[in-house]
Amino acid sequence: MFNLILLQACSNMAATEGSTQQNGWSMWVMLGLMFIIFYFFMIRPQKKKQQELQKQRESMKKGDKVVTAGGIYGIIKEIQETTMLIEIDKEVCMKVDKGSIYLILDDARKENQELDKKQ
Repeated sequence: MFNLILLQACSNMAATEGSTQQNGWSMWVMLGLMFIIFYFFMIRPQKKKQQELQKQRESMKKGDKVVTAGGIYGIIKEIQETTMLIEIDKEVCMKVDKGSIYLILDDARKENQELDKKQ
């Protein structure tokens, strides 16, 4: 019984040796296609989002309303090279890293632009 299984396995291997090279190339093509799909649906959008967030962080100015990565809402009072001072309540300020700022609230940005136009 065991000999029959071995003979059948050997005959299957011999029959598929010619198609092994074709399977090798098709495997690499499929792997390449998977990488391309992964790049366009996962990596590229994430890079674009990070670049937009970086531009947004560079354009911050005093008076902008922001949200930190920890979920703390505040208003920028002072900006330094790597940190900023945000006011979270009347006369209560926190010093946070610029990298922890997750979002600049859009309505605050629009209000600031309207105030700049009036001045």
